[in-house]
Amino acid sequence: MEKMYYDIDEERVPQHIAIIMDGNGRWAKSKMMPRTYGHKAGVETIRKVVKESKRLGIKYLTLYAFSTENWKRPKDEVSALMKLLVTYLRRELAELDKNDVKINTIGDISKLPEACVDELNKSKEKTKDNKSLVLTLALNYGGRADIIDAVKLTCGDVLDGKIKIEDIDDDVFSAYLDTKDIVDPDLVIRTSGEQRLSNFLLWEIAYSEFYYTDIHWPDFDEEELQKAVYSYQNRDRRFGAVK
Repeated sequence: MEKMYYDIDEERVPQHIAIIMDGNGRWAKSKMMPRTYGHKAGVETIRKVVKESKRLGIKYLTLYAFSTENWKRPKDEVSALMKLLVTYLRRELAELDKNDVKINTIGDISKLPEACVDELNKSKEKTKDNKSLVLTLALNYGGRADIIDAVKLTCGDVLDGKIKIEDIDDDVFSAYLDTKDIVDPDLVIRTSGEQRLSNFLLWEIAYSEFYYTDIHWPDFDEEELQKAVYSYQNRDRRFGAVK
């Protein structure tokens, strides 16, 4: 039995945690190492967080792995990130499948290198029937782009007579988003001290709780995840109502 650092109520763990994994570069810089060194360390953290999430009973874990804006980074860094993605999937697929983890993606992965697309499709197919934890990788993802695409699809269905304008509500519109098969996040975590959303799940986080930590992503471990969950459990979630 692995150690519990906080007194977490197993009946009230968040169903869905979304994480903005920030600070790999700053962590590497603090050690006078190149940014790619930080990204490699960040991959090790993913393994820890996935394992701990499943142990805590979290059903959905979404990781902001590569945004639509990240293409602006130096080409060698982008290339290194893509290679790390392939390495992670090849190395972890068997273990993830064994532990009943389903791999999912949001974002336009067709723009990723062919090797990435192939490994992602292979991983999704291999784990499609798993149910304990849905691990969603947000890749070439942007919240605004997803909303715009959903608006276009909705308008198309209105013009085709498939739906009526007056029938469009939150549930109908949500069905056009990349996240249509995922419940909205209960808790959003951002590491490394920044306190902004960076175009992440803009529609879905309307009533999410936010947790910010100064810890860089490579140092975010099982204890830090439990700390975030414990903080979540000690908040009063009213969803606009009064208790």
